[in-house]
Amino acid sequence: MTDPWQSFDEAPDPGPPFGARYPAPMPDGRFLHLPIRPIGVAGLIATQASFPVIHALVGWMAAAARPLGAEMVLGLPTLGHVFAPLLAEWLGHPNWVAAGYSRKLWYEERLSVPMRSITTTAERRLWLDPRMLPRLAGRRVLLVDDVISTGSSAQAGLALLAAAGIRPVGLCVAMIQTRAWSAAWPADIPVASVCETPALRQVEGGWVPA
Repeated sequence: MTDPWQSFDEAPDPGPPFGARYPAPMPDGRFLHLPIRPIGVAGLIATQASFPVIHALVGWMAAAARPLGAEMVLGLPTLGHVFAPLLAEWLGHPNWVAAGYSRKLWYEERLSVPMRSITTTAERRLWLDPRMLPRLAGRRVLLVDDVISTGSSAQAGLALLAAAGIRPVGLCVAMIQTRAWSAAWPADIPVASVCETPALRQVEGGWVPA
């Protein structure tokens, strides 16, 4: 598989054990075959996916998130920005808010938190444009990312919103990637998703759920 995330398949790959990819089940009964990473997770890189796959995932994300009654979407960088604006549009919103890694001249230190993810080694800072505060104030805010794995990125998103005086009504992701995040996640913030993939361990002949 040299070009993943381009289409859905009617049938899963045989397994377990699985070879180079894991068949993530979709709400319509099809499968999205995801490359298995050496760290034992099935990976999704939204910026490399086809438009039909992204649009289908966003539609399912909208269905999962709609009961939360969000009035504004805040997307986490980088891959959360693929889904957040489309999801906001699906939910009927005229715009959205993007948190980012780069600091503009008018940004304020108080609207910044450290951030680290499972796919990066260096710590970065997450920033919120103070000019976006009026879009968030008094609104039911939905936090959006591509996946949740360890939960570190999503926790940074919670901290950034807390710095703005906001507690989100939920988190919406395309994929729940293992349950490593769940023990530290606030019980009052629901997580809506399209699919879930397990932690995997390598055995003779491939990979099996850990």
